[in-house]
Amino acid sequence: MSLFARLRPHRALGLTLALTALTVVGAGTANAVAPQSVGHQDTTKFKLFPNAKFLPCLAGDGQTPKVEAEVRRGELNDSMEIELRGFKPDLDFDLFTVQRSNQLANGDPDPDFHGSFGLAWYQTDLHTDHQGKGRARIRTILLDQIFGFDPDANLDPTNTFHVGFWFNKPSDAAACGFTGTTPFNGEHNAGPLAFITRPNADTGLGPLCTKPDTSTTPATCEA
Repeated sequence: MSLFARLRPHRALGLTLALTALTVVGAGTANAVAPQSVGHQDTTKFKLFPNAKFLPCLAGDGQTPKVEAEVRRGELNDSMEIELRGFKPDLDFDLFTVQRSNQLANGDPDPDFHGSFGLAWYQTDLHTDHQGKGRARIRTILLDQIFGFDPDANLDPTNTFHVGFWFNKPSDAAACGFTGTTPFNGEHNAGPLAFITRPNADTGLGPLCTKPDTSTTPATCEA
């Protein structure tokens, strides 16, 4: 059986295009949350945004923390590279893909968010160096098809189209008023949310969905 026969349809198409043309990636605007790409959206870039309450516990001296991610569709899986800059030095975080964001597209708190990010997948650790910069890369299924399910828990296939990361150490956010723990690290004793993506204003979907289907209500993602 050929490689093309084994690939899922959209990945086989992406490989065919990669062999015949170069994809040029458009630059995103400063506050863009929708994927910015051309062709068949085999590359997408997006920003993550801070959990405002904890920004003073994230920012380096006189700096504004910024986070950008780029995802490239692959033949069998996808790769995401995330870059942090402007942070305090030597902070540790834990990155997840999650079902829901706690922010609206315009950055306001989501009034329908009631404390649960829904289904969450632990993807990688993050660390800022002595200059307050950090970078990590993961390879897995990400664009349009990332999901989990659990028949034992009556959980139907559920997409995790948002990306966020949490303070690994609760003490790093204590000066900003955080107490207690969250389950967002390997030991399940992490701090609060630090940064997360926002939904697309038109579809309500996170940036890992590049092929939204707006004929449904709410919008879904074409696999």
